[in-house]
Amino acid sequence: MKRPNWLSQRFNPIFAAFLLIAFLSGIAGALQSPTLSLFLTTEVKVRPLWVGLFYTANAVAGILVSFLLAKRSDTRGHRRRLILLCCVMAVGNCLLFAFNRDYLTLITLGVLMAAIANTAMPQIFALAREYADNEAREVVMFSSVMRAQLSLAWVIGPPLSFALALNYGFTIMFLIAAATFVVCSLLVGFTLPSVPRAKAMDNTLQGGTTVLIDPANAWRNRDVRLLFIASMLMWTCNTMYIIDMPLYITADLGLPENLAGVLMGTAAGLEIPAMLLAGYCVRYFGKRNMMLFAVLAGVLFYAGLVVFNGRSALMALQLLNAIFIGIVAGIGMLYFQDLMPGRPGAATTLFTNSISTGVILAGVLQGALVENLGHYAVYWLAALWMSTRVRDV
Repeated sequence: MKRPNWLSQRFNPIFAAFLLIAFLSGIAGALQSPTLSLFLTTEVKVRPLWVGLFYTANAVAGILVSFLLAKRSDTRGHRRRLILLCCVMAVGNCLLFAFNRDYLTLITLGVLMAAIANTAMPQIFALAREYADNEAREVVMFSSVMRAQLSLAWVIGPPLSFALALNYGFTIMFLIAAATFVVCSLLVGFTLPSVPRAKAMDNTLQGGTTVLIDPANAWRNRDVRLLFIASMLMWTCNTMYIIDMPLYITADLGLPENLAGVLMGTAAGLEIPAMLLAGYCVRYFGKRNMMLFAVLAGVLFYAGLVVFNGRSALMALQLLNAIFIGIVAGIGMLYFQDLMPGRPGAATTLFTNSISTGVILAGVLQGALVENLGHYAVYWLAALWMSTRVRDV
């Protein structure tokens, strides 16, 4: 009897399924996202303006759909079935992009299917949180390990995406992404648990009495609003960097184009130990202090991009970038969940929507800043914004 108990404490097949699903979903997403603008330009043959409009429509639709589905998942319905529906929509979306080249169809039906599909990831994390709470497991470390799977996927996915698209065509790339989502669907259907729905009202002790907190009023909480604004602006800074950096290092610094891929891959690789270390340290320093440390790393990173111009210095700065993103991506989601007890789906979706809102804002700001003030203005603004986010964390 002791041997099975010993094994169950060290290896939990359900936790392993969560990790594998997070990794495969990340791989499938990382196959599509990096080459989307190239696909729209070369295959669908639309102007840059319509490429930008597609990204904006995709982000807006994602925010609206994910909020609606998150609300339903936290109040009624079956979270595992919702994840399965999202995976099926992801398969359909990949097949649509594989065989369709009509822009109107892609920006309507394709964006709608993508919005439903993208809800899978926050729902997977929400179900993982519910399962860990129900089993009295270590939530922070497990969530950090899950988030690290996404970083690992983004180390592998983008180079594989370009290799498949450029050497075998976009149809093959999207079909491989569809097959990956099919595997995810099977894993979700046969391995993930059905966790009993938590009560809609969260009980907390205050002065010896039980106080009912209505989770529907969570957005009225000043801390939730400030955290959303802080998270949104941090992701805005990160997205402006991702958009601008390849242009900046070639146009202003005169460095080779392939360095952009090396910098992104290095940062993604370093994010994994950063997330795991953050998950370990949060029990000693607390979520707020860890987030403040991430903000400090972000300020130093963006300021360093202006001060240092050499290849080696830019590579070294990726450590600060990894610390910043690793903590914000891992601890930030849990911070939202703690501020919205009883609604892990809505809290996780609010976190992911702060990312989507940041993407929308970054696309507008980056273009306007570069056109009027140059590339340096992007990083000065990012450093300034990061330094002002301390009071909101």
